[in-house]
Order: sequence, then C-alpha cells, then structure tokens
Amino acid sequence: MITFWHRALPASELGSSSAGRLTPLMRWLGLTLVILLLLQMVVLLGASDWASAEFQQVMVQRLVTLSPMGFIGLLLMLISSRLDHPGEAKLPIRWLICAFSSLFAIAMIAVIPMAISGNQALAGQANQTLKQRRDQLEEARRQAQNPEALKVLGDQLAQAGQLPATATDADQQKAANDFVAGQLTQMDQQIQQMERQRNLAVNQRRFGGTLSAVVLAVSFVLLALTAVL
Repeated sequence: MITFWHRALPASELGSSSAGRLTPLMRWLGLTLVILLLLQMVVLLGASDWASAEFQQVMVQRLVTLSPMGFIGLLLMLISSRLDHPGEAKLPIRWLICAFSSLFAIAMIAVIPMAISGNQALAGQANQTLKQRRDQLEEARRQAQNPEALKVLGDQLAQAGQLPATATDADQQKAANDFVAGQLTQMDQQIQQMERQRNLAVNQRRFGGTLSAVVLAVSFVLLALTAVL
C-alpha cells in the first residue's frame, strides 16, 4: 500500500505541473486570437463607407468569418482561468472575457439587419435581371412566329454562306426555324442557369451570413454569462 501511494503521488504532481504549464499557454494563445480579430476589424473600419451596400456586405462577411476565431480565443482564456482558479468566479480576466464576449455579441446583432437587407437587395437585383432576360426570351419567341422575320433571317443565312446556293425558299425557312429554335433553347438554358446561381447566392448569404450571425451572437452571449457565473 505504501509503495502504491509513493508511485501514485508523483504522477499526480506531474499532472498538476503539466496543467500549470499549459494554462498560461492557453491564455496567451486565446489572447492572441482575440487581438488578431480586433486588428482585422480595425483595418476594415479604417476604410469604412457605411453608406455603401458593398461595404456593408463585406463587413458582414468578414465579421462572420473572423468571429469564430475570437470565440475560440475567449474560450481558451476562460478554460485556462477555470483551471488556474477553479474555486473563484469573479476574477478580472473573467470580467474581461465577459466584456469582449458582450462586445462581439452586440456587433453580431448589429450586422444582422445589414445581412438581411443585403440578401433582399441581392435577390431584387437578380430577379430584375432574370425578368429582363425572360422578356427578351418572350420577344424572341414572338419574332419566331413572324413569317416575315423568318424570311429575312433565311435570306441573311443564305447571304452569309450558311446555306447552299441551290437552297429554295423552303430550305431557307427551315434553316431560319432551326436557327431560331437553337437560339431560344440557348436563351432558356441561360435563364435556368441564372436562376440556379441566384438561388445559390441567396441561400449562401442567408445561411452563411444571417443565420451564422444569429448563432454567433447567441454563442457570445452564452460565453459572456459563463465567464461570470
């Protein structure tokens, strides 16, 4: 029994010593991540143009992208503080963590309206462009039903050398119909591709911007409460 305790004690002391060396490293690593986030935001705010919708979207994207780094940094600082002082709750470093977490939570809440307005503006522009292309497609379909327009197109194809010299009027009309049908199919495919791109961009901004900002805001609030409770 005595031998067992003599063997177990050094292992316990070794674990405590390892944890004691690890916690300062975690604290400084976390602080470094937070400082990097603040520096990135200062650089962005230094070239601020709040009236510009493009700047607002860049602000939202950068903040949502970089905030997890700050969250991890604050979490590392909190864990190191818990390991160093497990029985104490209200320490200066924990109030600092609470303050930074609250600041980041407020920032995330502030960018949510920007993200929503940006999504609406993006969807509006995409819908307007799609409407113009659909109108062009409908106009092209009406022109395809016009015999005179098809005859003119057939003559142009013949003059361009795309039809043999012995081509009859029926051959020219058939060539014009085939050409118009190909153009209509291509325009329809382009519209479908634009719709897919619009849906992808809107969903990416909705889930990667707005919802991510909401989740991060809640996470920072919980971290702030955990730091002082």
